[in-house]
Amino acid sequence: MSHDPVPDRAPSNPVAVDQDADQNTGQSTGHDTGQSTDQGKAAPQRPPGRRRRRFSVERGWFPPLGKAGKIALVVSLLTGALTHGYHLFRYPLYLTDEGIYMQRAWSLVRETSLSPYTYDYDHAPAGWITLAGWVFPLPKQFETFGNAINTGRFLMLLVHVASVYLLFEITRRLSGSVLAATVAAFFFNVSPIAVYYQRQVLLDNLMMFWLLLSLFVLLRRETTIRSVFGGGVALGLALITKENAIFFVPSFIYLLYRRIKKSPSHRFLRTLWPFAAAAPIGAYVTYALLKNELLPSSFDFDLNNPPADHVSLLYTLWWQLNRSQGNLLSHNGLLYTSWLMRDSFMLICGFAAMLLCLWWGLRDRQRNLGYLIVGTLAFGYTFYLLRGSVVLDFYVTPLIPMFAMSIGMAVDRLLKASFKNRFLHGAHSLVRVGVPSLVAVVLLMSPSSGYLVHTNTEGVVQIADQYQSKINLTQMQHAQIAWVRKHVPANSRIIMDDDLWGELHDVRPFYPYAHSHWNAASDPDVRDKLFKKRWQNIDYIILSNKMRKSMATNNADGRENWILKALQNSDQVWSDTKGNIKLEIYRVQ
Repeated sequence: MSHDPVPDRAPSNPVAVDQDADQNTGQSTGHDTGQSTDQGKAAPQRPPGRRRRRFSVERGWFPPLGKAGKIALVVSLLTGALTHGYHLFRYPLYLTDEGIYMQRAWSLVRETSLSPYTYDYDHAPAGWITLAGWVFPLPKQFETFGNAINTGRFLMLLVHVASVYLLFEITRRLSGSVLAATVAAFFFNVSPIAVYYQRQVLLDNLMMFWLLLSLFVLLRRETTIRSVFGGGVALGLALITKENAIFFVPSFIYLLYRRIKKSPSHRFLRTLWPFAAAAPIGAYVTYALLKNELLPSSFDFDLNNPPADHVSLLYTLWWQLNRSQGNLLSHNGLLYTSWLMRDSFMLICGFAAMLLCLWWGLRDRQRNLGYLIVGTLAFGYTFYLLRGSVVLDFYVTPLIPMFAMSIGMAVDRLLKASFKNRFLHGAHSLVRVGVPSLVAVVLLMSPSSGYLVHTNTEGVVQIADQYQSKINLTQMQHAQIAWVRKHVPANSRIIMDDDLWGELHDVRPFYPYAHSHWNAASDPDVRDKLFKKRWQNIDYIILSNKMRKSMATNNADGRENWILKALQNSDQVWSDTKGNIKLEIYRVQ
């Protein structure tokens, strides 16, 4: 079912012959071959060693990987395993959301339900279904790598290495260049913001794996029924892993259109792909429908009066679409307070490279399809972040591979343009290898970049936090759990954060009455039946880092007043502080 010609067959469309051959093959136009010119003179033949390889994203003509490409790919895979694997269980601090996703995976494995609490469709479930599928066959399940979050983080390492392969091949096929793929993989592996977020158990990392897999399948040499169906299913899995994957869909649709438009079976393929993508989504909607949780009661979407009798998938989606947080570009937004502080080089250069790819792609969509796809993928998600809705710290994660691909392809094209300069033409090979290598060394060794070394708060240059062997942030949380097990009775009623949930519910002695402040304030079974919304019914409060701030943020409607009052009527019995990180335990009077 392929529409692609065999590699040595010339295209039948004369316009396509002139465009592709002039740019990529050097075969079809009179000035590129030995054909006679108007004067009857033969043009000089192109030396065999200088002949360009045939390349077209639309037709699936991708240069072979070659020996150098295989070496670059292996180095990229090993680099990704090293940068993301070293210090994996020590840095960064366990995150609330990591605990939530492992908690829901625990519920699937132990209780065969999507959540140990009321599942309110805040996120589609494919992410923690994947986590549960990873944990279930392991010898010690959630405790295989020490605790639940560590076990999830090891899966994130495997996902990252697989994503490096996909990113490398996608970039190579969209650009026709091993150099572009190598540069993209370098930033994807070494960027501090990438290392920080891609180690964590986040739905965003799993979503990006499925998106990259879908893109990789659509970029096979031959567009077959199997590749179109597989690409659609992978995209559907990305959408039910995290819904914001929808901002990448327009680029996928355009790529599919360009790849199948000359296929005899293009009508069938353009129907098959959305059907395959809709299949996982349909299963999710059917689940809600069977539980009578698709629509809110009386079809009431009033955001000021949430449905009281049951949760609703469509009501939750409507609520999410109407959330607003303000401008991301404000002085107190995440862009300035978090993201640029972690990796300004990657974000600034990635944004500039995205604009270049968009410009090149829109200027000549026929020849520069790869640039257009990469540019629109990055632009679509940038628009999502800037549109003004609620944005959390780790929402930047899916932008990292898109910016990495943009940088790789922009660097490759700019270097090729520089080779045409008469001063650099003679040093073609040296510059091609030397310039990227020099830039990489500068990035790695410069304290201003923060890639391998950085300047700490005391003005001392040291190894970056993600590679600093003396930094063991998660040890603070292990010490917090150890104190609880030693001093707190198992039947105590505890308010805590979700990062400790797995430790207290899956390891003996179990703490069945330990719940996060989120669920204690919103889930009726916990709030009204266990605690009865009275601060006197709380025995201990275990504070994670910044949990006080989270409680205040979540208390806009006063739902956590009774928990905050318990904190006011309690005594600190344990604390640990490192830098700006502080963990505490309080006994309620």
